[in-house]
Amino acid sequence: MITINATLGTGLYWRGGQVLEVGGALAVPLTFLLVGCLSWAVMQCISEMLCIWPVPGALGVFVGEFVDEELGIATSIAHWFTYAMSFSTLVPTAAGELDFWPGITGNRLVLGGVIYFLIPVALLFVNLFKVETYGIFEVVSGSIKMLFLVTIAGILIAINRGGKLLTTLLTKTAGPDNTGPIGIKYEDWSQATAFDKNAAGDSWFTALLMCISIATFAYVGVEVVAASALEAEINEKPSNNAPFSRSKRLHVMNSTVKFSAIYIPVITTVGYTISGLLASLDMKRNNCGLPKPTWLSIPYDALSNCTGDGTTDGSRSVFVLIAADSHIPHLDDVVNFFLVFTCLTANSTNLYIASRALFGLASRLDEESAGRWHLRFFAWFGTTNSNRVPVRALVFSAAAFGWIPFLQLIHGIDATSGFIEILGEMASVSTLIVWACECLAFIRFYNCVRRHRKYIELQDVPLVQRWSEDPEKYPEYPYRSIGQPYLAYFALAACLFVLLISNGATLWNGFHWLSFLSSYLTILAFLGLWILLKLERAASWSFVNLSEEIQVVAKLRGLNRFRASLAQSQG
Repeated sequence: MITINATLGTGLYWRGGQVLEVGGALAVPLTFLLVGCLSWAVMQCISEMLCIWPVPGALGVFVGEFVDEELGIATSIAHWFTYAMSFSTLVPTAAGELDFWPGITGNRLVLGGVIYFLIPVALLFVNLFKVETYGIFEVVSGSIKMLFLVTIAGILIAINRGGKLLTTLLTKTAGPDNTGPIGIKYEDWSQATAFDKNAAGDSWFTALLMCISIATFAYVGVEVVAASALEAEINEKPSNNAPFSRSKRLHVMNSTVKFSAIYIPVITTVGYTISGLLASLDMKRNNCGLPKPTWLSIPYDALSNCTGDGTTDGSRSVFVLIAADSHIPHLDDVVNFFLVFTCLTANSTNLYIASRALFGLASRLDEESAGRWHLRFFAWFGTTNSNRVPVRALVFSAAAFGWIPFLQLIHGIDATSGFIEILGEMASVSTLIVWACECLAFIRFYNCVRRHRKYIELQDVPLVQRWSEDPEKYPEYPYRSIGQPYLAYFALAACLFVLLISNGATLWNGFHWLSFLSSYLTILAFLGLWILLKLERAASWSFVNLSEEIQVVAKLRGLNRFRASLAQSQG
């Protein structure tokens, strides 16, 4: 449910409208489907390693152990940055949703005192509860959000008058005036590849690449099971004070980590694709209220002769616009309330993930902290209180970028919207970097245990017997992801393609500084951090050596001991 809460945020509700405006009706379901397949492929790689080693800061551990130690630290920082930054940038998003109602618009007291200050403090307070209590909050709010998504899909179908939807698509017929129940010309979907030429030039393929980049933000969160996997074991108490058996621990991992890692990307992809398809059937892509790329300097009404009853500032969600254009009394208020609730609960989860990512990094630095002030600084966050809550990491993650929303009070919403969008895009790009690093870590892990499988079996190393010829002796390999290692190579290539090609498609029709910074600043900062760590630690510039079987077995045993020590401390 924590993973669902993180994934079902505002990405679909806000980015879906931007995808529709940039790429047209076909781009909406297509991009959500493509990026969803990518997220599933990435999670196949992560889940196989995570089921073996559910440890704090697992994503950084995997990269550090099987690729490069400094790259692992940089990956952990990037993972923390994603959710700490998302926590701060979603606050202005919530303000934009609340701005829908009269009395909030332009009210500096409400914006500064309530939305920008009290709401983040309240979310911080919720995260201070012990994980069992916080988990109840996640279960309830996640269940409500899934109900909201199903309700919104039902509303979209109802607006299309149910059965007439299929008839319209197949026969391309409509009412006497060629319009549907809310004034939409349904036959416009026969021009499903119409796109914003001011943004993408003369190529729909360029627009599609831009939309893939935009839609990626909606899938930020599918990997967060790695942040909560360890705490999933806390509720499992040994009977009669006896230690857990190995099979019992494997059962815990199979029942918690595996389901979240494998099936939630599928559920999310199906939900996003269907909802996006329904939205594209109910809304013309040139509606004035759809959000446009902020890096375009062209006035909105000049983009595509925008029409419709929506506002001309492009600030509303496509789902709110559809509800408003349906002229059903207060339906837009109801849908907007759904979005506000979704945004705030997702933001609470962002803070949870950021704190666990920072704690996971800090807990591994204790032994290295002596003599290095920056490592001592990070190690200070590697402690928990009596409720096992990493309070220091929690407060720091909330405050690190907490100043960002207040920029809107100082400089105004219009003047800061582009800057805040850059920061939000940077968080999305950071997630892709983490995904790419995890795919590379799995590829090296897979090739390592395959190459040394005989020696690993000879040394009786538990948990990693992927190719054991004696399944009765080694029944314990938790999960074998499908299609490997080819799926991992595909996922790595796809991540790099989105990072380097799709994100850069916004520059193909002219250079824009905002677009360049949002697409590549995070990549440059990540590479710079990796190089800085290499120089500071005087480390080798080569990847970790996985060719020596003795060293490999020692590494695997070390990870198993790390896992066992954590489980024992929980018991």
